[in-house]
Amino acid sequence: MPLDPVKQVTGRAVFVPGADIDTDRIIPARFMKCVTFDGLGEFAFYDVRFDDKGNKTDHPLNDPRFEGANILLTGVNFGCGSSREHAPQSLRKFGFDAVIAESFAEIFFGNATTLAMPCVTASAADIAALRDAVAADPTVEITIDVEALEVRAPSGLAIPVQMPESARDALVSGRWDPIQELLDNDAAVQARAKELHYV
Repeated sequence: MPLDPVKQVTGRAVFVPGADIDTDRIIPARFMKCVTFDGLGEFAFYDVRFDDKGNKTDHPLNDPRFEGANILLTGVNFGCGSSREHAPQSLRKFGFDAVIAESFAEIFFGNATTLAMPCVTASAADIAALRDAVAADPTVEITIDVEALEVRAPSGLAIPVQMPESARDALVSGRWDPIQELLDNDAAVQARAKELHYV
């Protein structure tokens, strides 16, 4: 059965500056000893949100103006490095429902999509415009329209975004979880297995 479709994501945004933010910065390896992904949210960006004594830094995610923001704005090649699924899981558990960046590492993008967390790309200039709008009014809500591939703000700002058509279709049709796809097609899988002489 199709899962809940993701046609739009609306909420407040926070800008996390930087290029090549890798999965180890998103979730440091020492926090990956968990059996499940529950609890990973508190460790998202831990080594840049806290100093070596555990005190909060001036990282944007510690800024009370952006508390509760559910859309992450960032730069180029977000989620690069290792292929750890813990990175998008930690962002999801932290409270993010979508990410807007100049570009994404391919494996991070795929892992995020299977969590129903849209990752859309925009130009540096358009991300700067969103960053400025959010900085001017942290309470402003923006909408990522996955169907129309557009990001809108109440001020009238509307920017085009991109994502692979296969991912867009999976999200808007509620077919973003490949495990659910297998479960939904169990009869076809079993029938195909009977046709294979080596199964």
